[in-house]
Amino acid sequence: MNIAKKKIAYITLGCKLNFSETSTLKHLLENAGAETVEEDSDADIFIINTCSVTDIAEKKDRQLIRKIAHHHPNARIVVTGCYAQLRAEEIKGMEGISLVLGAKEKFNIVEHLLHLEEEQQQQPISSQNENIFQIRQFDLAYSFGDRTRCFLKIQDGCDYFCSYCTIPYARGRSRSASIPQVLEAVSQVAAKGIKEIILTGVNTGDFGRDQQANLLDLLHQLDAREDIARYRISSIEPNLLTEEIIEFVASSRHFMPHFHIPLQAGNDEVLRLMRRRYNRDLFASKVQAIKSILPDAFIGVDVIAGMRGETRACFEDSRDFIASLPISQLHVFPYSERQGTKALEIPLTVPQEEKHNRVAELIRISERKHHEFCSQFEGNTRPVLFEDNNTKTYIYGFTDNYIKVRLPYAPQLVNTISPIFLNKGIIQENKNQ
Repeated sequence: MNIAKKKIAYITLGCKLNFSETSTLKHLLENAGAETVEEDSDADIFIINTCSVTDIAEKKDRQLIRKIAHHHPNARIVVTGCYAQLRAEEIKGMEGISLVLGAKEKFNIVEHLLHLEEEQQQQPISSQNENIFQIRQFDLAYSFGDRTRCFLKIQDGCDYFCSYCTIPYARGRSRSASIPQVLEAVSQVAAKGIKEIILTGVNTGDFGRDQQANLLDLLHQLDAREDIARYRISSIEPNLLTEEIIEFVASSRHFMPHFHIPLQAGNDEVLRLMRRRYNRDLFASKVQAIKSILPDAFIGVDVIAGMRGETRACFEDSRDFIASLPISQLHVFPYSERQGTKALEIPLTVPQEEKHNRVAELIRISERKHHEFCSQFEGNTRPVLFEDNNTKTYIYGFTDNYIKVRLPYAPQLVNTISPIFLNKGIIQENKNQ
């Protein structure tokens, strides 16, 4: 296939890691002469980067693929991402699919499209889904939409094999960029005028283990630079969030007082069933360590409700523990059955209605926590990085400690860091987690 002048639309489902990888695919194809178009246009090729973290995510994948195939019968459809790695055969049976690319081959997309007709003569669908655990190379990626904030992928894969999770089977073993690779990518990002970088990965705290380095080494080198004003660290496992990292963020010039720490359950028996690598006392100690030296820090926490084996008593114990923590916000997920995971061997299951009730209880805690966190800064002045959301009615931004604010649209504020007096009228509290 001649890629030059082909109109390509990109659709991304799932995490920020996927968005960073889609941006890299777009860059590769634009360099090969392709034209990027919107997803509702008459594209020649649709590239769908999928998610497989829950059964709901996979349902959305299937619905989207069928919708594109129905509305664009003459277009080529390329499916990649975690769903493509885990469910290649299922995707191959769907109407309209031209190419299925697994984890190893997704960044060879230009080569596959160039030889698409040739490959399809040999088999209807070209599917590249090798043994995921043999993949050792790391493909660095970064994404940016409004040219204000960038998600920079520094790590991929996971070696933890939690009992409920398919991510290691979708993304393989933990592997990282080298520090020089990251620094070069930061230079490229800075040249675009971006002010903030969020360091992302599947298991970000595991950065560098395959490179004879560690995350703290990288943080020090990034903080010494002057070309990026702000950095944030995405989700980091509590057992990998060291006292040294917390102290570093507290004293750094460019790293924001913002942490995102997955808890998943606040009951030790459920944590054991999940095969997590910590207990709740360790988690609590990390939260207390942050608050002791960074009292203004935002702390976001992931939690799963309705895990197999989570009795009502276990849930109530977990809920009360979470309520006792000085955290800022929860990201709540209902437990999702995942084919091939060890959690399916746990006999006790939680009915769907009860699962949703538990989610609702945790969301109420989250809303209260977030309100309390934001309220304590009313009357303070904090630096806000403003983004351009293209509505021209309001302009939105985030403080250093991740409070979202809204002001009447002012173009001179776009991509600036400005001191803003916080009052109840401009603080935007998140209601749905």
